[in-house]
Amino acid sequence: MKIALLISTYNWPEALELIFLSIKKQSIFPNEILIADDGSNEKTQKIIDKFKQETNFNIIHVWQEDKGFRKSMILNKTIAISKADYIIQIDGDCIIHKKFIEDHIKNCSKKQYLYGSRVNILAPFVDKIFQHKFISFNCFSNEVKNKTRTIYLPFLSNFFKPQNKISRKFRGCNVSFWRNDFISINGYNEDFEGWGREDSDLAIRLLNNGIAGKRLKFCGILFHIYHLEKSKNNFEKNNQIEQLTINNKIVKIEKGIDQYL
Repeated sequence: MKIALLISTYNWPEALELIFLSIKKQSIFPNEILIADDGSNEKTQKIIDKFKQETNFNIIHVWQEDKGFRKSMILNKTIAISKADYIIQIDGDCIIHKKFIEDHIKNCSKKQYLYGSRVNILAPFVDKIFQHKFISFNCFSNEVKNKTRTIYLPFLSNFFKPQNKISRKFRGCNVSFWRNDFISINGYNEDFEGWGREDSDLAIRLLNNGIAGKRLKFCGILFHIYHLEKSKNNFEKNNQIEQLTINNKIVKIEKGIDQYL
């Protein structure tokens, strides 16, 4: 089974550098590192080039022109060229626990996707973690909120069973799925532009297609770096698209990954 770690990013090379540092510490390495870049400038390219020079990872950087928030499109383009069987997806503002990839691999199963929690790094400490390149946190760390989410007891995760409905705990910054399951619903819906709902819409359509969602708790931990909220100008339109998915039990959308396969 080939594993890809998929990172969506946009013009935050400082955060991407910390992600790369946390990848180096993983107990199990991915076969591919996929960077879905929604139009970043050359500073991001320099960080990626530096990481390539320092490691032997198979790094695939897919870039598109900056025409606003088009996360669905760049994720589809990136997954389309992946050779992996299984995709572990994070956002470009999240540092991963040293067992993160291993936890997703150990818990993956056919007819199932996984989603995990995030531990929030507090705003007053963001400059500090960049300056000192902090990538490791625990329940005693002053830098984090939600301290109980840092507790690593993976055997307890077995008590969480797959569910056939979307969870209020679902976060698109920490999710994994089979590439074939993703393709079978035509991937992300590119009708979503601007921030919001593209991730939960994907999860709902997976559920509509018989793919249950299992929560990772006490494992699969990542740390979300505080930042100002993105513009929600398109949120109401995106909300309506997702509601159509729910009401009509939509599985496969028209404008998706098949454009790039």
